[in-house]
Amino acid sequence: MKEVTLHILSQTRLTRDVYRMVLGGDTTAITAPGQFINIRLDGLYLRRPISVCDWEPEEATILYKVVGRGTTQMSRLPVGTALSVLTGLGNGYDVNKSGERPLLLGGGVGVPPLYLLARQLVAEGKDVTAVLGFNTADEVFYEDEFRALGVRTIVTTADGSRGVRGFVTDALPDEYSYVYTCGPEPMLKAVYHVTKTSGQYSFEERMGCGFGACMGCTCKTKYGAKRICTDGPVLEKEEIIW
Repeated sequence: MKEVTLHILSQTRLTRDVYRMVLGGDTTAITAPGQFINIRLDGLYLRRPISVCDWEPEEATILYKVVGRGTTQMSRLPVGTALSVLTGLGNGYDVNKSGERPLLLGGGVGVPPLYLLARQLVAEGKDVTAVLGFNTADEVFYEDEFRALGVRTIVTTADGSRGVRGFVTDALPDEYSYVYTCGPEPMLKAVYHVTKTSGQYSFEERMGCGFGACMGCTCKTKYGAKRICTDGPVLEKEEIIW
């Protein structure tokens, strides 16, 4: 973990509620796809944890959904704003277990951390498939960005207004070597029960400190209590209790 000052380089609205923010500065503490940062906002006691969507040595991209006071405030910040940010939080995904045909399953704001993962897997020569799930067509984002990486990309919508009607579990390919997933817990639970390989599951959990001190995001696993912010947010399928 490292506390740094990052500056907003750009702020773009992708859908009605989802924004992309590019931050510039020291991002060297980010070492794995699936990690997150924790942003301090003026007037708010708790920082806001946001997963890292993409990364360069002096730049980090985050995608976030406006759902409350904190993210509303974030969406109004102008380019050039300086932010106090804790970086390099969480364990991230282990790409060494992917096999040759990894499957990435993302739901809503669980999609962003899978982008950096996909980029790294493609760079290693893996044959990557990504299934991105949304409620409706007007909520879809980053489909083109995944395709531009060379990823076989499938979009699902709950109402059938775009792509496959249904959920990510309704569009699974016949063959895959390993599963990486991130999304709301009901989606993760469904993925757990229908997929046929091992995998890594990134949990979206409410957090206090973000670095393991407050114990507020502790969950039970087969191997004892784990803190989602430090021992996670990525857990192995074999340790999850459902």
